[in-house]
Amino acid sequence: MAEPYNYPMKNPHKERLYLRMRQYHRHHQWPVGGSGLFIPHAYPKLLNLSWWDDVGFILNGRRIMVWWMHPRMKYTDAINDLAWQEAGDPPLHGADLFERSEKQWKKVGRSRKKVISYVTRQTPDAQWAYYDKLNSIEMRMQSEGIDSVISPSLSVEILPWCRGISLCAPIEVRDKKALSDLAALAKRLIKGETTLIKEFPKYQYGREDWQLEADLRIKDREARDEGV
Repeated sequence: MAEPYNYPMKNPHKERLYLRMRQYHRHHQWPVGGSGLFIPHAYPKLLNLSWWDDVGFILNGRRIMVWWMHPRMKYTDAINDLAWQEAGDPPLHGADLFERSEKQWKKVGRSRKKVISYVTRQTPDAQWAYYDKLNSIEMRMQSEGIDSVISPSLSVEILPWCRGISLCAPIEVRDKKALSDLAALAKRLIKGETTLIKEFPKYQYGREDWQLEADLRIKDREARDEGV
């Protein structure tokens, strides 16, 4: 006689979160439009490079929110982190925000008074010097690049209002058509129909890629400045 199959028990905590997701979506409808996508951002002009974006869609009655980054965005974050490490701690690191401020008082009744605002004092020269140093380090690292390698990645978190997908993938998202393609990719990934290794085999973003894109970053910066 065959042994009975022991089905794995459901996770009560996850089941409660899935239920809350469905309930939240039922009572707070998303403005998805004809595309079936929640698109929080506008696309006024096409640039050469894209960095990050967000898109949402509905799957099995639950909201899916995709927070996407291009590997060049993570590379930029790595540059910023390394620049802070090289610059060291700033002056008055960890000090109270209002430690060097003057309190402004207002009378309350005959004998009482309360603080209504703070007037900050002039920033010390040591702090200006520190941030000048930090800016110089960042500019050098952005010009030369750093020895950091970024690979595609995917992480999933379950929130009361949605299933959140943090996706790092080497695609360009500069208009709604590309955003739709991003949503389709995210849907295939979470349904197990594909993987990042299949979609981007052996892909890595590093110093050489960063340097090759230098002219495009300059052109995009100039285009954004003209649009201001």
